[in-house]
Amino acid sequence: MRTFLKSWIPQCLWVLRSPSRTFHGNNRLLTSQIVSHYESINQGEKEVPEYFNFASDVLDKWTQLEKDGRKPANPAFWWVNDKGEEVKWSFEELGSLSKKTANVLSEACGLQRGDRIVAILPRVPEWWLLNVACMRAGIVFFPGTSQLTAKDILYRLQASKAKCIVTNDTLAPAVESVLSGSQFLKSKLIVGQGSRDGWLNFKELLAVASADHICIKTRSHDPMLVYFTSGTTGFPKMVLHSYSSYGFFHLCCFIRRWLDLTPSDVMWNTSDTGWAKSAYGSVFSPWICGACVFIHNLPLFQPEVIGETLSKYPITTFCTAPTGFRMLVQHDMSRYKFPSLKHCVTGGEALNPEVFSQWKTQTGVDIHEGYGQTETVAICANLKGMKIKPGSLGKPVPPYDVQIVDEQGAVVPQGEEGTIAVRVKPTRPFCLFSEYLDNPEKTAATLCGDFYLTGDRGFMDEEGYIWFVGRADDIINSAGYRIGPFEVESALIEHPAVVEAAVVSSPDPVRGEVVKAFIVLAPLYESHDQKKLALELQQHVKKVTAPYKYPRKVEFVKELPKTVTGKIQRNVLRGKEWAKV
Repeated sequence: MRTFLKSWIPQCLWVLRSPSRTFHGNNRLLTSQIVSHYESINQGEKEVPEYFNFASDVLDKWTQLEKDGRKPANPAFWWVNDKGEEVKWSFEELGSLSKKTANVLSEACGLQRGDRIVAILPRVPEWWLLNVACMRAGIVFFPGTSQLTAKDILYRLQASKAKCIVTNDTLAPAVESVLSGSQFLKSKLIVGQGSRDGWLNFKELLAVASADHICIKTRSHDPMLVYFTSGTTGFPKMVLHSYSSYGFFHLCCFIRRWLDLTPSDVMWNTSDTGWAKSAYGSVFSPWICGACVFIHNLPLFQPEVIGETLSKYPITTFCTAPTGFRMLVQHDMSRYKFPSLKHCVTGGEALNPEVFSQWKTQTGVDIHEGYGQTETVAICANLKGMKIKPGSLGKPVPPYDVQIVDEQGAVVPQGEEGTIAVRVKPTRPFCLFSEYLDNPEKTAATLCGDFYLTGDRGFMDEEGYIWFVGRADDIINSAGYRIGPFEVESALIEHPAVVEAAVVSSPDPVRGEVVKAFIVLAPLYESHDQKKLALELQQHVKKVTAPYKYPRKVEFVKELPKTVTGKIQRNVLRGKEWAKV
């Protein structure tokens, strides 16, 4: 096995240390050095390194450059809350604190290399320390959203077989209520003020911990991180990623051209800590570029707080889910001034073209959409400098060969609908997830012929752009017409009365099934005659898209069911409709 890191790290450091380069240029050259080797790996000319650890091979290198004065004076981490409190860490401080945290996990919690830890925390600085500390100690990290209930926590503790759990005062009682079913748990670590019987206090332990810690030498394919899928159907699956799949993948050109980050940039990603987007949008992507990770604790998504924060702080890159952008344009962002904002990205669900247009009008900034899954990271993106086609997912990004395939796994012609898939034969991309942990049947079920199936339906146009149609199980077949819910939802949301919309199939004695829309109204329209408004919306959809797609049934609701990560649960709505038969 060739020792890849030995070849690229010295070259990258030489580029950064060159006194004749600007900091901005240094970062571009650094990325170019990485991309050169990265592409060689994809082409089979070089192998993935035998050993790789993001903490020692990336973060500690930025610490050294920071000490040498070869990096802009930009923090590595910047956290704020609505009380005016702030936490700022340089890369050196991040390194020292994460080493202390690694010692807390090893010495106080008794965890060893390969052990598993569940962390259920909101957007607090300690979550980032735990991420890095687990890499340093070789501990497998299982993040979870702070919206989990006691039942959810019990399932995660049992499924993960975690020996330690980390949470805060709010969720500690829920953990205690399920301890009898958590036979693998050995230690409990609490983040917050004060003490609690039977719990170790993180703050107290960190204060006395040593910063002397030697990073574990991890192999690229060793287990590093496990995210639970959002669970729109069935129990959540455990998606296992290695040090190479998440940590090493972000050393690629798509980071440079999708996120457009340099060591002088400040990136704010609003993702919840329980969603995989928080890993590659708030940990790996910014820090590989030496950029600052900005975090607002943001207990609730409030458009006015988002607007004020983007106005007050020097945030250059902003990322939130399409649902977030929809809420923001409803709030009208043109009332704010964003002096530093230059780049916006989104992912997690498809972005409505109307929202893209409104955001551009209100802020002057484009939204660069990316597409991927917990299992894949990003496989398509609207990259910087590329023509953006609003509503598309962009083009495939290396090393992924993304195709549209039929039920037999054969590639379909351009323009024809099928399943969005990633080629895994003859060579499986190193950045694809390792497996669904302890679930070989589900892992095997994702494969068809030479491809990994995403479960999403789409098509590829003549220029190679991928367009999302809907989840495979969300497709509506009405009188022979196949209708994707996203197109109908996009048409509905263009109407000023609609804040959110979810479209599902509903049983019909003549057509088999028809389109039904569940709609959350804007406040100004809540008092309107609902029958007249439903007719108006139906006519609106007929004008915006093909008439056969219009919702023959409309129901107005106060809110839509969503997963803990904010994705609309169409399966819940569809289940209620078909239960009426």
